[in-house]
Amino acid sequence: MRIIIDKKVAGDFPELRVLATLMEDLRVKPEDPALESLKIEVINEVKSKYNVESLKDAPSVRAYRDFFWKIGLDSTKSRPAAEALIRRVLLGKTLPKINAFVDSLNLASIKSEVAIGSFDADKIAGNTISIRYAGIGEKFYGIGMSKIIVLGGSEIVLSDDAGLIAIYPHRDSERTKITEETKSALLLFCGVPGVNLDMLNKAMNIAVNFIGRFCGGRVLPVGVE
Repeated sequence: MRIIIDKKVAGDFPELRVLATLMEDLRVKPEDPALESLKIEVINEVKSKYNVESLKDAPSVRAYRDFFWKIGLDSTKSRPAAEALIRRVLLGKTLPKINAFVDSLNLASIKSEVAIGSFDADKIAGNTISIRYAGIGEKFYGIGMSKIIVLGGSEIVLSDDAGLIAIYPHRDSERTKITEETKSALLLFCGVPGVNLDMLNKAMNIAVNFIGRFCGGRVLPVGVE
């Protein structure tokens, strides 16, 4: 599998960096008591760093917000994923419980402050994923959405041979979401101008560690061109 960044996207955002990895032989459990202990640890860590007011001034949060505005997403209505999770913690709300894989990934996103996409690799059509601008009128059905949305053409998306699998770096599709049946998963560490390779590598290391602890699996490299 390979990931190709479209020339137009790369030209408009020359600082945009993306990392990817594949995890195979996964065993995705519905939950794990040790994962709940890790949640408490990560929550306490983020509360020691930020409050709701100071969060907006974090360099990573500002970088994703700025990028959202540039691609036509209102960051006051649809908050970047890592920010939304951290903000939830700071407001004293519980984190969503999906399964051990997704919950581990959410903790990695909170800890690293990086947006991380995840896809069931066996549900991806073809061997190439393109990061490109959406076509005007292209349709997308994301996880948790009540209905299909129609895109305006300014959004950056991920697509496989069957259509869209994500709006970058905002939301993944229902079609390729991670479930307890997932055996192989593609992870995408989504950089934007201001979120550099060092941050992405840190996020990858954290995510692979967390997922490996609770879901097992072996890690394989994925090229980004």
